[in-house]
Amino acid sequence: MPYIKTRDGTDIYVKDWGSGRPVVLIHGWPLNADSWDEQAMALADAGFRAIAYDRRGFGRSGQPFSGYDYDTLTDDLADVLKETGAEQDATLVGFSMGGGEVARYMSRHDGKGVVAAGLIASVVPYMLQTDDNPDGTPGDKLNAIGEGIKKDRYGFFQSFFKDFYGVGLIEHPVSQGQVDWAWWAQNQAGLKPILACAESFGSTDFRPDLASFRVPTLIVHGTSDKTVPIDAAGRAAAAGIANSQLVEYDGAPHGLTATHSDRFTNDLLTFLGR
Repeated sequence: MPYIKTRDGTDIYVKDWGSGRPVVLIHGWPLNADSWDEQAMALADAGFRAIAYDRRGFGRSGQPFSGYDYDTLTDDLADVLKETGAEQDATLVGFSMGGGEVARYMSRHDGKGVVAAGLIASVVPYMLQTDDNPDGTPGDKLNAIGEGIKKDRYGFFQSFFKDFYGVGLIEHPVSQGQVDWAWWAQNQAGLKPILACAESFGSTDFRPDLASFRVPTLIVHGTSDKTVPIDAAGRAAAAGIANSQLVEYDGAPHGLTATHSDRFTNDLLTFLGR
C-alpha cells in the first residue's frame, strides 16, 4: 500500500516496513520520509513496524494548494494511522516540524491509539518570540526564511542545510553527499507547500497541546541547534509535558538524526523497549 487517500482526497505516500508494534515516523521540513530510513530499518530489524510517510506537498505525496495548517496535517496523520491499521499501541515520533503533528494529534484526536511519543529536535512548543516566550525566534528572522526562499529557493537551501547539519560548526558533520541529498529532497516539494509549512511551524503555538500528552514521551534535542534553539523547544517541551524524558546531545545541530544517527537510533530503541 504505497499510497493512502486522506479525507480531503490528497494522496499520501507511505513506507511500511516490518511487523510488530507500530512506530510512525513524521519527517521534518523540507525533507521526506526517506530521511528516516536508517531508523526505520533498525526498527524493523528490532521487531517493530516502521511507518513513515511523505507529508502532503512533499516527496511523492500530492501537492494540493491548501491544507498546510497543523489541524489538516494532523488529520492526515490520523488518516495514515487508520488506513494502515496502526491505530493501536502506536508510538508517534516527530522530527522538527513533525513534532507539531504529534502534539496536535494528542489534543485534536485525543491521542487515540498512542502509547508513547517522541519529539526530536522538534518545534514544539512554540518557535515565535513573544513577550511570554522570550527564548523564541524573532519574527523578522522567521519571515526572512520565506523571503529568502521566494528570492532564490535553491541558493537559500544550499546555505540552510549547512546550518541544519552543523557543517563548519561541529567537529564531525555529515558528508557532502548527505547535504546534497537533503537539497535534492527539497526539490521534490512544491513551492506553495514549502512556504505555507514554514509559516505554520513558525507561528503555531503548541503550548495548549502539551497537557494532552498522557503517555511516556522522549524528547531529544541538540544544544547547538541553530535551526530550532533548544531553550524555546526541547527544554520548554520537557518542562510542560508530564512523564517526559529530555535527552540533550551536547554540541549537536538540528539534523541530529543524521549527524548522531547511531546514538539516536540506540536511544530510540531503548525508549521503545521500556
